[in-house]
Amino acid sequence: MNQTTNTILMIRPVSFRMNEQTAVNNYYQKNFDNMLPTTINSKAQKEFDDYVEKLQSFGINVIVVSDTKEFDTPDSIFPNNWISFHQDGTVAIYPMFAENRRLERREDVLEQLEEKGFLIDNIVDYTSAEEEKIFLEGTGSMILDRQHKKAYCALSPRADEELFIEFCEDFEYTPVVFTANQTVNGSREAIYHTNVMMCVAETFAIVCLSSIDDKKERKNLLKHLKEDGKKVIDITEEQVNNFAGNMLQVKGNNDERFLIMSQAAFNSLTASQKAQINNHCKIISSSLETIEFCGGGSARCMMAEVFLPKK
Repeated sequence: MNQTTNTILMIRPVSFRMNEQTAVNNYYQKNFDNMLPTTINSKAQKEFDDYVEKLQSFGINVIVVSDTKEFDTPDSIFPNNWISFHQDGTVAIYPMFAENRRLERREDVLEQLEEKGFLIDNIVDYTSAEEEKIFLEGTGSMILDRQHKKAYCALSPRADEELFIEFCEDFEYTPVVFTANQTVNGSREAIYHTNVMMCVAETFAIVCLSSIDDKKERKNLLKHLKEDGKKVIDITEEQVNNFAGNMLQVKGNNDERFLIMSQAAFNSLTASQKAQINNHCKIISSSLETIEFCGGGSARCMMAEVFLPKK
């Protein structure tokens, strides 16, 4: 099993803005009070287009699907929460916390992948859990180590433990469960998505260890990463606030590995952390200021990795 792919699905936004339905437990979202929605959207589109262009210039295969105006989907730019693609031709569809995010799920996205020669054999659909108010938001809620068949999950209102275990049984992953917190107005609140505080690459992992308040859980997480030979690079909560946990390793030209992150994430890293990452692969960063500010998500959230086999 490969941990990295060179094919990424990205959704170009048409009505991006701060989503009030997700802001209730995504403490990274903010609002530009003095900016028109159309201005916010066009800024986000510019950041999106520059980001795609940058990825493509390194030989990363980016499949861009445009969002439609059919529904109000301000967060459609973050497709990795509703869908994941697997090497055996399976696609998983996930239950979403915010009602308006459920409208992002589109069958034509699968059709477009099939048109590009990808094989979809099987769809595992977890969305009926929404009726029970149970959520698991894809590779936002779970970090998959596809190579070692382990799945890491920080429990939160958007990541239900039982459903996570069910996913692990269905896809034959070993579950690693913990709670990750951030300080909000002086109190510890669950971090809404695991991929904000953690990234697992082929030979290393970036984790905000201080967000895991329970020592046993922290120790267990480290044990799993170390037994799989991952070099652990620890980041601070302040760096998490700059989306330094929201990164993804992908393949470009000649299978070269790159770690993708936003400019804010890159700027927040110390020289020593950058050097540690560069021991494993090069870094690609792109400015995602508007998307991060209003959307509360960053570079990793915008990429749904395509591992499907070709026809």
